[in-house]
Amino acid sequence: MSYLSIVAFFLVASTHALTTRQSITGLTTSQINSHTPYTYYASAGYCTATQTLAWNCGTNCNANSDFIPVASGGNGDSVQYWYVGYDPSLSTVIVAHQGTDTSEILPLITDANLVMASLDSSLFPGIPSNIEVHDGFKNAQASTATQVLTAVQTTMSKYGTTTVTLAGHSLGAAIALLDSVYLPLHLPSGMSFKTITYGLPRVGNQAFANYVDANLHLTHINNKEDPIPTLPPTLLGFVHPAGEIHIEDSGEWAACPGQDNPSTQCIVGDVPTILQWNESDHGGPYNGIEMGC
Repeated sequence: MSYLSIVAFFLVASTHALTTRQSITGLTTSQINSHTPYTYYASAGYCTATQTLAWNCGTNCNANSDFIPVASGGNGDSVQYWYVGYDPSLSTVIVAHQGTDTSEILPLITDANLVMASLDSSLFPGIPSNIEVHDGFKNAQASTATQVLTAVQTTMSKYGTTTVTLAGHSLGAAIALLDSVYLPLHLPSGMSFKTITYGLPRVGNQAFANYVDANLHLTHINNKEDPIPTLPPTLLGFVHPAGEIHIEDSGEWAACPGQDNPSTQCIVGDVPTILQWNESDHGGPYNGIEMGC
């Protein structure tokens, strides 16, 4: 069953009123290539916990051959795969989560659960009460949150780093974004966090998007006419944070400022209705890299 067949009936085309935007700029080749290590880390999220703990997952692992795994988990079904380790070349802890595997029904059910809910105060102490997120994404993140936190703390202590980078694709991108809100609430102040996601669906409401913009360093990369970043629809109150990079049909990577930028150079303007959807764009390529293990 296609992921899109589950969510398509929820989609009602909606567009933002055109507003004055900062200029959209194209990334240089060097800037594009700088994302490549994180693309492979996101792709490795699809590999089993056994593979990532041994760091033996073929091309994805070979691309970051000096990575040192510390912990991994998940079963690829009721709990998405995840792994944590240290990249000595980038001097950062890496946290990555598995994306949507269309061969497994439970992740699809998670993605199709479009109810919004408040964040758990025990996991997210002090988070403003008006913040709401996709209930399925919330539950997926909560299922591994404390294990990921422990693994990050262990890695920080062992390798003396104060930098954490999170990566993921599709559902894994949504979990990574929620981890990016969660982890700073439980780690020492002065830590540096960066989140790089691919094919990120909308995760929360306007208050959530505003919180992310004010507190996180997020880059979310969308490929051509991938429909997943246009879901869940804004009609239901979901809003993307800023930080979009859109890979255009020409191959240019366009930096799109603001939340849900409506320009045709960005995903909202390029894919305004179901007629523009191309499900095959969801997996990539992202600078030549297809997602999957």
